Amino acid sequence: MTPLETLDSAGHKIFFQTRLKELTSLLEAQKYSKVFLLTDEHTSVKCLPVLQEMLANFEDFDLIETSAGEENKTIDFCIGIWKTLLDFGADRKSLMINLGGGVVTDMGGFIASTYKRGIDFINIPTTLLSMVDASVGGKTGIDVDAAKNMVGTFSLPQMVFIEPEFLHTLPERELLSGFAEMIKHGLIADKDFFYKLIKSDYRTPLPEDIYHSVKIKNDVVTEDPKEKNIRKILNFGHTIGHAVESYSLLHDESPLTHGEAIAIGFVCEAALSVNNSNLPKNELKEIADYITSIYPNYKIKEETFEELYLLMQSDKKNEDGNILFSLLENIGHCTYNCRVNKKDVFSALKYYNTLS
Repeated sequence: MTPLETLDSAGHKIFFQTRLKELTSLLEAQKYSKVFLLTDEHTSVKCLPVLQEMLANFEDFDLIETSAGEENKTIDFCIGIWKTLLDFGADRKSLMINLGGGVVTDMGGFIASTYKRGIDFINIPTTLLSMVDASVGGKTGIDVDAAKNMVGTFSLPQMVFIEPEFLHTLPERELLSGFAEMIKHGLIADKDFFYKLIKSDYRTPLPEDIYHSVKIKNDVVTEDPKEKNIRKILNFGHTIGHAVESYSLLHDESPLTHGEAIAIGFVCEAALSVNNSNLPKNELKEIADYITSIYPNYKIKEETFEELYLLMQSDKKNEDGNILFSLLENIGHCTYNCRVNKKDVFSALKYYNTLS
């Protein structure tokens, strides 16, 4: 498998399909006092053997395993891992390697960036979602109650490795979840890419499409590393999507995945875009038809609208008490800092319900 071009990302490199060979070079050059590998109970079983196959001599590390799932991305789990690092004698010359999905890389990056005021870390995303989203941008974070990523840092990993081979360990639902972020990148920045994805199969994402998706996000992040302006377009679908995801985690026996929730957000926020940023109605229909054709139906009960709106108000991108949306001007172009009234938000939720 030929490596794809390495991307420079605001102070570190993202390597594609190199079978982690640069990690070996880093470990030899830096001579870390200790190496810690953070996994969850799934990636330690399914992904660690893949990593060790790529790195035949990678044995001198301490394994830290956490519980899987967004509900575990909390300060309590961080405290447990900080204590484990202390017990294992981790010092400021230690390295943490985060092997897993977005929960592992978000939380692992946060733990590393705060332990003794910061130790080096490397991200090896193993899900499609974490490859095309959490791998780029230097954001770390944990959730506080129902508020996603409410506490975190901007901290850069030493390196990021994207190896599509890990995708063979995923169930179909997780592939569909990650595919949502690829769709978003097309919607906000590349119309041709969006229409290419429509014709593709999310169950077998092409490495070059993963690469292109990462490049779109990386270009935006490089232009605005601290999310002061243009980087906010990456929030399209997430203001409503995160609220739906948080609600589902709190109330549903089988919660929505991140991708399933933000796909709902795409439809709702595209509906908002018609009246608030002049998205053509025919493009709203294209988006809604495609999203509802591949993502499962989810009924948003009207009696939950107020609770969802309250969750939107806790979004960390809001300012001065105003909910700020990133909305589409057309497929491939997105604007940001859009103030939308509550009535329109509820109308967008109702519009989604008409499709299910």
